[in-house]
Amino acid sequence: MSGSDYVRRFRFIGILTVVAVYILILVGGIVRSTGSGMGCPDWPRCFGTWVPPTDISQLPSNYKEIYTAQRVEKNKKLAAKLERMGFHQVAGDIFAHPTQYIETDFNPVKTWIEYVNRLVGALIGVFVFLTVVFAVPYWKQDRVVFWLAFGSFLLTGVQGWLGSLVVSTNLLPIMVTIHMGLALLIVALLIYAVDRSQRIHVVVQPVRAIPGLTAWLWFAIMLTFGQIVLGTQVREQIDMVAFSNNYLNRAEWVSQLGGSFRFHRTFSALLLLVNVYLAYRLYLLPSRKLHVMATAVLACIGLEILAGIILAYFSFPAVVQPVHLTIATLLFGAQFIALVDYRRATKLQQQTAIPAVVA
Repeated sequence: MSGSDYVRRFRFIGILTVVAVYILILVGGIVRSTGSGMGCPDWPRCFGTWVPPTDISQLPSNYKEIYTAQRVEKNKKLAAKLERMGFHQVAGDIFAHPTQYIETDFNPVKTWIEYVNRLVGALIGVFVFLTVVFAVPYWKQDRVVFWLAFGSFLLTGVQGWLGSLVVSTNLLPIMVTIHMGLALLIVALLIYAVDRSQRIHVVVQPVRAIPGLTAWLWFAIMLTFGQIVLGTQVREQIDMVAFSNNYLNRAEWVSQLGGSFRFHRTFSALLLLVNVYLAYRLYLLPSRKLHVMATAVLACIGLEILAGIILAYFSFPAVVQPVHLTIATLLFGAQFIALVDYRRATKLQQQTAIPAVVA
């Protein structure tokens, strides 16, 4: 296999995997917006089978009691482990959650929405494994690329395990938040692996480093990460309000949300200002790729704010909720790519600026 062949193959499978992860995030958003998170009460199978039922007649009459008992037993073991590890608050929250003993009524549509989400997740597991396989040639060329791919594979396994805990704890907020945060970490690792794998074979235009810009780029990424995490908490509040209102009177949901929603909404203004400033600084640099990433960041932040306005002022339309989440994760990815590209371009500038030593 020639050098260019393994580079192209790794780039293809790496990009395909990143796209698949974003599709999974979108599907996961659809699961939450349609209330399908507990469409399958067990994991990894669904109602005890690999092919979900399509009618309630296929289930025992006491299916709610059966799966509630299974979930409670699993959560008792989980809570005991967390207690031993010192996570007393999380262990207590598992059984303090108001829906812990409530089993969702069987709904074939919601069941299959959740099951499709699991199938996409399993497919991503295959893709991430392939990135490890195609990263093997980098063991001699650039070992960091291999370890990035392998680390992503391990974290994907952890993500699947966390998915089972999300189900067993009946969408406990802290579990949902950790699940989302780990997904973003996997995205970052895969993006960096793909970008680093191309650095010898892609021409990069050197740029002069701007003092403090790297720190600002990291700050923007952390702000976006925090906003997404806060958004998962707002999403949990919305779910609770929807449940208490029997999923009716959507126009009144906003007034029933707590301070997290108002902070999340106000925080978007800071996010906008920081990203506009960074885009301005990137546009001043003589790099077309950085200009493209600055434009992508501004486009994502603009669409994200628009989606947030629609959600807040038009009674949380379900179709916009997964779009809002997906755009936020795309913004995170665009910011991370901009950081990686800027760092590489400035390092190249520093290397070319070092005068040759004459013996």
